[in-house]
Amino acid sequence: MTWENKATSDVRENRLRALRRLTTADEVESTVGLPASAVMLKQISTLDEGCRTVLARCPVAAFGYRDSDGTSRTTFIGGTPGFVRVHSPTRISFSLPGPGDPYGPVSFFFLLPGVGEILRVNGSVAARKGAETTVDIAEAYVHCAQAVLRSRLWQPPTPAEPVVPATPAAEFAGDGPLRRPGVAEFLAAAPFLALSTWDLSGGSDTSPRGDRQEVARILDGRTLVVPDRKGNKRADTLHNLLEDDRLSFAALVPGRTGVLHLRGRGAITDDPALLETMALRGMSPHLALLIDVEHAEVTGSDAVARSRLWRPGAHVDRGTVPDLMALAGEHLAAGSAAAEGGPPAFLLKAIGAIPGMARLLRLVMNRAYRSGLRKEGYEDVNGDVEPGAGRRRGFLRRRPADGGPPADDGRTANPLREVRIAEVRRETPSAVTLVLEDLVREDAVREDAVREGVGANPGSFDFRPGQFFTLVADIDGRPVRRAYSASSAPGSARLEVTVKHVEGGRFSTHVHRSLRAGDRLAVRGPSGSFHAGPQSPDATDARDISDAPDEIVLVAAGSGVTPMMSMIRTRLAVRPGRDRIALLYSSRSADEIIFADELNRLAKDNPGRLTVTHVLTSLDGRLDADGVRRWITGLSPAPGAHYYTCGPGPLMDAVQFVLTGLGVPDELVHQEHYTSGADTRAVAATVPQEMTVEEDGRPVGTVVVEPGQTLLDAGLAAGLPMPYSCTVGNCGDCMVRLRGGEVTQNEPNCLTPQQKADGYVLTCVGCPLSKVTLDIAEP
Repeated sequence: MTWENKATSDVRENRLRALRRLTTADEVESTVGLPASAVMLKQISTLDEGCRTVLARCPVAAFGYRDSDGTSRTTFIGGTPGFVRVHSPTRISFSLPGPGDPYGPVSFFFLLPGVGEILRVNGSVAARKGAETTVDIAEAYVHCAQAVLRSRLWQPPTPAEPVVPATPAAEFAGDGPLRRPGVAEFLAAAPFLALSTWDLSGGSDTSPRGDRQEVARILDGRTLVVPDRKGNKRADTLHNLLEDDRLSFAALVPGRTGVLHLRGRGAITDDPALLETMALRGMSPHLALLIDVEHAEVTGSDAVARSRLWRPGAHVDRGTVPDLMALAGEHLAAGSAAAEGGPPAFLLKAIGAIPGMARLLRLVMNRAYRSGLRKEGYEDVNGDVEPGAGRRRGFLRRRPADGGPPADDGRTANPLREVRIAEVRRETPSAVTLVLEDLVREDAVREDAVREGVGANPGSFDFRPGQFFTLVADIDGRPVRRAYSASSAPGSARLEVTVKHVEGGRFSTHVHRSLRAGDRLAVRGPSGSFHAGPQSPDATDARDISDAPDEIVLVAAGSGVTPMMSMIRTRLAVRPGRDRIALLYSSRSADEIIFADELNRLAKDNPGRLTVTHVLTSLDGRLDADGVRRWITGLSPAPGAHYYTCGPGPLMDAVQFVLTGLGVPDELVHQEHYTSGADTRAVAATVPQEMTVEEDGRPVGTVVVEPGQTLLDAGLAAGLPMPYSCTVGNCGDCMVRLRGGEVTQNEPNCLTPQQKADGYVLTCVGCPLSKVTLDIAEP
């Protein structure tokens, strides 16, 4: 008989108030016991080499902090390995986008995917600048693997299916935060959480909690109960709650990228009837936490989504990180050397140095974990003691019709490429060019060159002139993406993109105000079908060169000249004497003409091949259809000339109107649409929604799209073969058909009115407003 069925709501509320609370340390210790001295000796006051190695490999961490107003918060931070910057053995920094500014004592635990043990770090905020938070370290130690093992955190997630809470929201007694959309369902599926508490002496603690099913159970609309099962007897959380009952936690569901953030006030109970409802095979937890919930909300998490914790291959390579139990042994030896009455430090060090001792210690600990879990009532623990050691299956991976292994057709194989800014070149008062070098390939080539004793040449950027790249920068702790056309010729070791500042544009403002030579970015691409001519000045494929039209007519305004510049530079280098290029370029004023000097030089050096006509709107007025028509008819282009236009919508509409009137076939007209960088983030859904992905009607997988996530982010985080390229709504590569449900997406984007009418959506800027079904088959 469950707790929820024992009484009516009124009786239950009275019963909750009547539950026995533990209020003293003696009461807690009489139940939990005292930790062994060795447990307390494992704490160190600085980050040693082993800790720093863990931080360098760790992609995500739980972080507990309080605002200056005392609001408790727990969240997950990170997204990529090495997100924490270690400045010294006692100081680290990282990006925290919010909410609130951390103040005073803080605490972390760092997760290594596939590893059971956890590195815990406590300290205090030393500085806060923007989203960058600096923390002074007070202590670090290794936490045992029981919470991870209980929750099966690293086991392959099961297919996403609706989870029915033990007590559906409609049956909760009373109103409260736990009735908020998606909260009860999330809690019913969450086996793992990070729980943060504080004491009155300037200390903070964030510890892991895990259970085989739901780690926190709902009693009514504002009350949760969390079982406290046997552990290492430190009981930091319990002791903190005796001094300060304010707490917060962040819960995870394996396979989902959302996080449940909750805060409230906690109490400790040993009520036998309540503990019995959480018994496993007749064995009840020794205590439980009662939480009076003040706030609960499910949100999408950039850190969890970016770290892709549950994708195939996410588990760390055990050879790249120290065995955390061996690291705990080193910490014990260090702690013993500084303490009186502990095991002799020299003996511990000598034992640790014995060949094969780390492996033996691992075997012993695995047996101890297995035994401890069985004593708590857990079944089927043989395969759980080494998380991630078994077969790693993808979460909801697409499978072929014959039921064979997951397919990988390469449709998502467009990885991010890390680059370094070699130069920031000012083009106009409002435009700069970023000169980018391939960081990863350059470093690799340089290492090979050192070994071989030869010079190093970094990798090249190959694309077709006119295509664009998506730049990714970390701004205030969050990845921000924007698409920019390449302005350089392809095939070079350096890629140039020109960025015009947009009022209110988050990315362009970051570029103009913050980026310097030496800074790092990531790029994805190339993308787009707006291109002309061969791929590179070094192209030798005769068909590649002959396919390019002999005459191109270019119309651009403002930063729309950037893809044109790539075309001009490439064609003049590749096709000497064979073609004719005409550019009509509208700018606000003379000092806003991007590439003004180079365009003049190229036109002077290539008479008869390149002509450039400038229109200054501050003097000549806006370029309209009449002006475009006069210019084109004055050129007398050949019948086979191709026309390329890039700029604001009204200008491109005017060009299209003129060309249609002149009888130019549609296949000779090419347009590049771009949107303002002021806000390209999709309108977010406010509650989790289920997304089913199909391909030609065949099921591929189902995943939950969290509040704040796009359809694409949710699909990729779950390992689904979602097509995509630019990720900002400009290229159309992520276009899929909406088979059912409702989707909202930001406007403008690259979809045509006909594509929208036919039921197509862009997953990179689309969010579900209901349960949706998508078909990812090629349009």
